[in-house]
Amino acid sequence: MRKTSDHALDAYLCAAARAGDGKAMRQLAERWYPLLTAHAWRLTGAHDQAQDAVQEAWVEIVRGLASLRDDRAFVAWAYRIVTRRCARLVRGRQSDRRLAEAIEAEPREDAAPDIHDEGEVARLKTALAALPPEQRAAVALFHLQGLSVAETAIALDVPAGTVKTRLMHARRKLRESLEGGMR
Repeated sequence: MRKTSDHALDAYLCAAARAGDGKAMRQLAERWYPLLTAHAWRLTGAHDQAQDAVQEAWVEIVRGLASLRDDRAFVAWAYRIVTRRCARLVRGRQSDRRLAEAIEAEPREDAAPDIHDEGEVARLKTALAALPPEQRAAVALFHLQGLSVAETAIALDVPAGTVKTRLMHARRKLRESLEGGMR
């Protein structure tokens, strides 16, 4: 879960970068490149495509930073740019290749639920991987990255109600999958 101090630091770095502070821009990139890459990987299912999408997104982020009106919205805005870049890449794939088959969830180690049994972690990863891509992305942004529903909606470029619905269905599927394995 993101802390208030993380939000404040991101907003400060965003404002400083917009004012021309190169060091602040580097710090933003160092903080967010790995997380945005993980998000892109969840959406594309391919490491190379994820890196390409994030590199292209950073060009767009740097160019568009001056037009960002609210520094506190940087994180959701950056996720949204990456989401759109990934969508363009996915649309460019051959029609016979389905996105759901290409994406495999990989929760961040430091954001993983407090589960000590390796079997439980493996079952959770398997259950997450079985979710449809849009539900998996919503779960990752909301639960693993700690974004709010509104921020997740911005990041995924969908209404907040759609995020809530995706989270509801994902939780139900995860519960069924995890409880089914316990019987």
